Amino acid sequence: MSLIDRTLKCVNCGSTFTCTAEEQVYYEAKRNVYEQKLCPSCGQAQKAQISSGSRAGRKIYPAVCAKCGNFTLLPFKRGEDVPVYCSSCYSWAAQSRY
Repeated sequence: MSLIDRTLKCVNCGSTFTCTAEEQVYYEAKRNVYEQKLCPSCGQAQKAQISSGSRAGRKIYPAVCAKCGNFTLLPFKRGEDVPVYCSSCYSWAAQSRY
């Protein structure tokens, strides 16, 4: 199948960009995606956000580990009767339940 350069519209910012035939081959082979959805600048911004581990607008809640008593952070607000474990104790808690 012969691929040609395509002009696409970014689903994030609405700008138009060119997806080359080489890029189409790459996305089809690596990601099983035929078309890019994001322009290069929006794609780079998304990669930077993912690699930094930050999510805009997400609240972080403090908690105390139910096993060791260490301080930990949660990405959600929990109920008072739900035990919370730090990352070190979480594997212990998951194994003891089964």
